[in-house]
Amino acid sequence: MPRCWLFKSEPDAFSIDDLAACPKKTSGWDGVRNYQARNLLRDEVKKGDVVIFYHSSVRPPAAVGVAEVVKSGYPDRSDGSTESDPPRWFQVDLRYRAHLPEPVTLEAMRSKKALENLLLLRKGNRLSILPVENKEFQAIIRAGGLDPAKFLS
Repeated sequence: MPRCWLFKSEPDAFSIDDLAACPKKTSGWDGVRNYQARNLLRDEVKKGDVVIFYHSSVRPPAAVGVAEVVKSGYPDRSDGSTESDPPRWFQVDLRYRAHLPEPVTLEAMRSKKALENLLLLRKGNRLSILPVENKEFQAIIRAGGLDPAKFLS
């Protein structure tokens, strides 16, 4: 079974629509400049994992779509480093899978018992990449109007 993740992005920087518009609906998830999130990208996020695409820094913040990891962690050179430099940052490649027919707002997530332990809802949690339990993934995707089984094969 694939692992589940929540990836945050500011939609004016890179939105679910931007991912859907990319060639082959695929893009590198680069520019992460937090060591804890970097470690997740480098060591734990793997090809085949599923991702809840979450728009942050908007009103209201919400889960808006689903993506799939199609390439596991590899060096992110968007910082200007070269192939001869030891890698400092890492990225993965994501492929668009679906928009949620109904975005699931942060407020809506707070009201769901099944999401009471969701890391996103913990005070002070600022990471752009968070692990999500399978049951939490299912609850969010279902609340957004899709069948989670479509993504968890």
